Parts: sequence; structure tokens; C-alpha cells
Amino acid sequence: MSHLNFAAIGINHSHIYGQVECLKRAGARFVSFHAQEDDLATAFSSKFPEATRVADPRAIFDDPSIQIITTAAIPAERAAISIAAMQHGKDVLSDKPGMTSFEQLADIRAVQKATGRIYSVLYSEHFEVPATVKAGSLVAQGAIGEVINTVGLGPHAIRNNHRPDWFFDRAQYGGILCDIASHQFEQFLFFSNAIDGEIISATVANRGNAAQPGLQDIGDVHMKTERTSGYVRVDWFTPQGLPTWGDGRLTILGTEGYIELRKYIDINGRPGTDHLFLVNADGVQHMDCTAVDLPFGRQFLDDVRNRTETAMPQERCFNAMKLALTAQQLAERGTEWNQ
Repeated sequence: MSHLNFAAIGINHSHIYGQVECLKRAGARFVSFHAQEDDLATAFSSKFPEATRVADPRAIFDDPSIQIITTAAIPAERAAISIAAMQHGKDVLSDKPGMTSFEQLADIRAVQKATGRIYSVLYSEHFEVPATVKAGSLVAQGAIGEVINTVGLGPHAIRNNHRPDWFFDRAQYGGILCDIASHQFEQFLFFSNAIDGEIISATVANRGNAAQPGLQDIGDVHMKTERTSGYVRVDWFTPQGLPTWGDGRLTILGTEGYIELRKYIDINGRPGTDHLFLVNADGVQHMDCTAVDLPFGRQFLDDVRNRTETAMPQERCFNAMKLALTAQQLAERGTEWNQ
């Protein structure tokens, strides 16, 4: 299995482009894809002409030469694709959220355990962001002592006229905490060096998009592990004047210092992306992380070959989504979204 082939089923979210690039960059070969939507398939094929579009996903599931299936289908449909892939002997790399309900999570867990396949989610705000990868290295080296708190902010630009209808349907996208905050839950567990955590409080609301009543445009969460605490805020209120889709930030507080990431922009400051600020006993440092290596793709392919868990522990992958679903449920309790 020195050469690994992969296919895509479901390309509804543009994250699929990053998922394909991640696997290709690591050395896997993109051989085929299935998409129901002709417009999406046309643009996708122009970017990845090496992959054959197939009319029936069963042709991919039944192809023994394909080891990996990646999906960025409509969120509510991702679990069924992932389950079918594992049942056909394939490993899975899903977009986040990997599922939109506790029932789907339980089904994926059961099938993963029964088949022994790898089920992974590409939490791109960690694994595809050089600044976050660099922060992980600094924490592992003891640059800020023991991590005791994280604050993760995930603002996004809504751009209503460019969003498909499913994006505004709570049943389809799973809610704002299940969807985009899953990034922050995974990072909280990672930097806490924890496999699981606990949700303390959570809220969601629609504050500025009354014309789309199914949209949750802001949410926040408090959480903890045995030795850390954390806060997350996600929203769809990026101003039009910001020249990128969101001012994503992460602050990691340790017993001997802290790290702040400005992942996508340093507003009114240094140009470019992936700014890391380290403050500890040695002083204040700024690090340009744009050239930092991204090992996730290679580690994932090695895990496929060797049946290991170097890219991400399987339980942490599941529990990041468990926290997201738990926060979503808590936030919606007694609201119109939970009727």
C-alpha cells in the first residue's frame, strides 16, 4: 500500500478542495468522485481533471483499488456516506461536522469499532493552519508551561447570496456549535492534552438575520477538562470591510506564558496570514508561521498503511464532535430550534 488511492463522495462544501489538496500533497492519488450537482461537478473537475466523475457512488464503494473516501457533502448526509465507506473497507476523511446528531455519532462509532476502519475529520482550522501547528510544537516544548485555558474565536463571513439553501436549514447544517465550533472543540482538547471534556454552558441565537430563521448566526460555549477551562465564540458577523472571511483567533494560556494566534489576518498590522505571538519569561516574540510544515496528511496516510493513530487519536476525533453536539443540544434546550 505504498500508493494510496482516494475518491470523494459529496462536494457540497468548498472545504472539499482543501481535503483533496491535503491528501494529494501527502502523496495519495485522486482517482474519482461522485456529485449529484452538475454545477459543482463542473468546477470541481476543472480543478482536479485527473479524477473521473462517476454517476453512482456504489462504483466507488465497490472499487477495491480505492482505500480512502473523503466527503464534504451536506452535513446531515455525511454520516451515511462515512458509514457506507467503512462498511466497504474504506478509511474516511470527512469535513467537519462529521455528523449532525447523537444518533449519527453512535452509528459511526459502532461501525468504526466493528470494521476497524479509520474515521477522521479534517479539522482544518488546526491541521491546515500553520500557526496552529506551530503553537502545538511550542506547547509541546514547554514554551508556556502547562496549558490551563484556551479562548477560541471563529468568526465567519456569511455572504448570503453565495450560500446554498441547506446552509440556512438547521436540520441540514446541524446548528452553529455543531458545525463551525467543532474546530474549536478539537483545538481545546488538543491543547489541553485531553481526550474528552465537559460542557458547562452554551448559547445560540439569530441576532441579525431574521430573513433566514433557520440560521444561528452566533453561539458561545464554556467548557472544561480536569486541568483546563475554555471559551468558544463563533459567529457570522465578519464585517464586509475585512479583506478575508474571518479574523480567527486562538489564545492559549499556560502557567508560564501565553500564545495568541491571528490565523488569517493581523488587523491593521503585519501583512499576510499565520501570525503567532509568544509571551513568556524571555519576552515577546512574533513568529511568521506561513512556512511551517503541515504533517496531518502524511500522518493520516501512514495511519492508513500502518493502522495507527498518529494524525489524531480516534477517540479525540469522536469526542470533539460529542462536545459540539452536547453544546448544541444544551444551547437549544427549550428554544424553537429544539421543537
